[in-house]
Amino acid sequence: MFRPPPRCRAMSPLSAPLSPPLYTTAELRAVETRFAADGLMERAGAAAAELAASLAGEAGGPVLVLVGPGNNGGDALVAARLLAAEGSPVHAVGGADPARLPADAARAHAAWRQAGGTLQREIPSRRFGLVVDGLFGAGLQRDVAGNEAHWIAQANALGCPRLALDVPSGLDSDSGRARGCAFRADHTLTFLGLKPGLLTADGPDYAGQVHLDTLGIDPADMPSVKGIALTGLDARHRLPPRAQNSHKGQFGHVAIVGGAPGMVGACLLAGRAALAQGAGSVSVAVLDDRVAVDYGAPRLMFASAEALVEASLDVLALGPGLGRSPRARALLQTALGADCPLVLDADALNLIATDPELGLAAAQRNAATVLTPHPGEAGRLLGVDTQAVQADRVGAAHELSTRFGAHVALKGAGTVIAHPGGRYAINTSGGPWLAQAGSGDRLTGMVAALLGQGMETGNALEAAVWLHGADRPEHQHIRVLR
Repeated sequence: MFRPPPRCRAMSPLSAPLSPPLYTTAELRAVETRFAADGLMERAGAAAAELAASLAGEAGGPVLVLVGPGNNGGDALVAARLLAAEGSPVHAVGGADPARLPADAARAHAAWRQAGGTLQREIPSRRFGLVVDGLFGAGLQRDVAGNEAHWIAQANALGCPRLALDVPSGLDSDSGRARGCAFRADHTLTFLGLKPGLLTADGPDYAGQVHLDTLGIDPADMPSVKGIALTGLDARHRLPPRAQNSHKGQFGHVAIVGGAPGMVGACLLAGRAALAQGAGSVSVAVLDDRVAVDYGAPRLMFASAEALVEASLDVLALGPGLGRSPRARALLQTALGADCPLVLDADALNLIATDPELGLAAAQRNAATVLTPHPGEAGRLLGVDTQAVQADRVGAAHELSTRFGAHVALKGAGTVIAHPGGRYAINTSGGPWLAQAGSGDRLTGMVAALLGQGMETGNALEAAVWLHGADRPEHQHIRVLR
């Protein structure tokens, strides 16, 4: 088993701290520059070697190390050298020109050579106990092609554990978009700080279990950033305990409007979710006048849609199953003038996207506004296609928040929650089981219920998104190593 050198910290798994910060490539480049003289590459390589030895020891067999042309390749070569020094068979594969390597990577390459290591140009045809990906790290600016794409395809087809260093090669560390092709890791050991791209879009499918090593940098020396990973609920996401001597009027009157003919279930699902999340009372207005009771949840009160959007409420939600009829538009126009928090989803968003007058009214609201679009709805609001939204989910959520002065939950893998002023969070709970009809309607009801009980808007949206995904324990796992 690999033993860390004397100056390398031993690593132990910890529970991920609540709300760990997220760093963009540019923010981390500044940190790397500041601490360039502190031997970060040797520290990263030692951390990688220790984790690699553990993973390879479980599988048995030699270690394949893929070496790229930058500092990520240097980290990989340090790990390869340390593993080999402890007796692990290592095959290093890469095609970089040593004369064109960055200074630290060039030193790592020279040390690997001096230790008797070689760089092969092809992946040997044999069984491996582990693949370590050090081809490309954070900040990749192009699609992967050529030899690197060939090596990634071969590595992805190997029947052994796969470990990526910093980010899986081919994955955009800021957006989570796979660029051409990407290394599909079982584990990713990321350095200094968490990257947004590991947690959203394609990131969760390619990163596997994420391990964070801060390389000994004091958190106080890291830059202040606006993004967090939502790994659980902290104090600001929790309502105070209810007094024994309390009544329903203290916990909010929530109204939900939608349910056009053929889509009544969407509105009822939102209403039931609001009740389950603790709203004091919930009124629903369905546009299908044939429905006047929910036998599955008879506590739901039914009212006229026109009367409800003009009523005095604690929170109003509009959109689940609303449709796009002239009546639906008129209801939305009235609701945009409400002086209570307003949650907009589904067809409410589609109506705003196609009607500049409604869009202006939404942007000029004085009370809090929450938007919960899926990527298609977000694209319509922004005037772009879904692919453009998915290519930069964090950027799309920020643009929606700025344009409408709203708190936004851009749903999908790694839901992005953007707040006015630039703060944002990426949720780590949930999983593909949420991709089914009615899932978003439940979220609408949950957000409305927490708002109705008095939780601050941004906190209510984050809490609802986390709880919505935490019904089943299939969230992305993050380990902090030190």
